[in-house]
Amino acid sequence: MPRASTLIDPFTAVAEPKRRQLLGTLGQREMPVSDIICELGWPQVMVSKHLAVLRQVGLVSVRRDGRRRIYNVNADNIKPIYDWAKTFEKFWDHNLSRIKQRAEAAAKQSKPTLHKEKP
Repeated sequence: MPRASTLIDPFTAVAEPKRRQLLGTLGQREMPVSDIICELGWPQVMVSKHLAVLRQVGLVSVRRDGRRRIYNVNADNIKPIYDWAKTFEKFWDHNLSRIKQRAEAAAKQSKPTLHKEKP
């Protein structure tokens, strides 16, 4: 089966872990490419390649500031990904509740009982 193009939609584009990391970095603030390179420690070619994919699917935008290009996250275009992932929140909440219950039960069982010394 041929690999799906990363340019089809945002879901396919964010399937790549490096692009998710790049989006997370840009989610903090808008940045020029040079700042992204410093922040992530990646080669310029890698940053540019991933930014191009994210731009083509509409997850990031770019504006010129003199000679620099400033990149920013397009939050409106990320919302469908969030909305889709949010449908699974009930499973996370359920699992967290179970983990909490197990931890509390284990803590209760391992709690030492205090014995008074007899004179």
